[in-house]
Amino acid sequence: MRRVLPRVVVDARAKLNLMLAVGPRRADGYHDLVTVFQSVSLADTLIFEPQARGFSLRVRFEDVAAKGRPLSPAIPRGPDNLVLRAARRVAAELSLDHGARITLIKRIPVAAGLGGGSADAAATIAALPRLHRRRLSLERQLAIAAELGADVPFARIGGTMLGLGRGETLVPVRLEKPFRAVIAHPAWGISTAHAYAEVDRRRLALTAKGAKLRSAEILGRKRLSETSLVRLGNTFERVLGERRSDFVSLRRRLGEAGALAARLTGSGSAVFGVLGSGSPAVGVVGRFTGSERLYVVRSTRRGLRLRH
Repeated sequence: MRRVLPRVVVDARAKLNLMLAVGPRRADGYHDLVTVFQSVSLADTLIFEPQARGFSLRVRFEDVAAKGRPLSPAIPRGPDNLVLRAARRVAAELSLDHGARITLIKRIPVAAGLGGGSADAAATIAALPRLHRRRLSLERQLAIAAELGADVPFARIGGTMLGLGRGETLVPVRLEKPFRAVIAHPAWGISTAHAYAEVDRRRLALTAKGAKLRSAEILGRKRLSETSLVRLGNTFERVLGERRSDFVSLRRRLGEAGALAARLTGSGSAVFGVLGSGSPAVGVVGRFTGSERLYVVRSTRRGLRLRH
């Protein structure tokens, strides 16, 4: 295994959807979206070390919540795990002779709308070529990312992006200033497939014209404030069904603690509230009432941080 680095370490950051509008269902069964993605400081860490052949994955959990009871997340460890799928895809692309031993230190809540799985896949796409000292252009990395999931291309780039199409078509946008937020992760979950089915059943999707107008509205501003984007809403908040009262309660309690413009991220179940410039995070966390897990985050300009 000559010409291989001893290891590559990647911090893979979570994302928020500052706004999210579901567009019409397409012929391929997917929906067009208009969303603004934002990378935040909450991150998993992946360690890649060379091994003779194949890929192995070890997962350990690290609790970085500022408040709340620990949960017992379930992550698929078999061949369908997104990290292993990404590793096999990159290995095929580069005709790699050797594999990697991967350690995933999991901090991002699972199945919460925070894009942790997508971030981990993006980290794998970026790390393996570096580990094996091979070149894989960003263009090819993004193409592989799009094969693995609609959020994976954004996770590879990060920052603040307008997401179009399924979310894989990315246009950079600029925030007026960095911001902080508190993320609340409840014990209950939401099925993304069911949420999309409810959007279709209730005919809540934007028309194609509406999606274009919303995109133009966002792109027409030189700089965007996070609170103005959050106030544009999230379609999935309208199809929460029996979880509607739980969401309303969580949003209200975040507001009472001092967070601004609380909003669902992705299809949920995590809810985030922006912190005002003069609002200490410790005060908001201390005033919050409830058993939900709380995470204090800041906006970041990149989705990944690679180091040796």
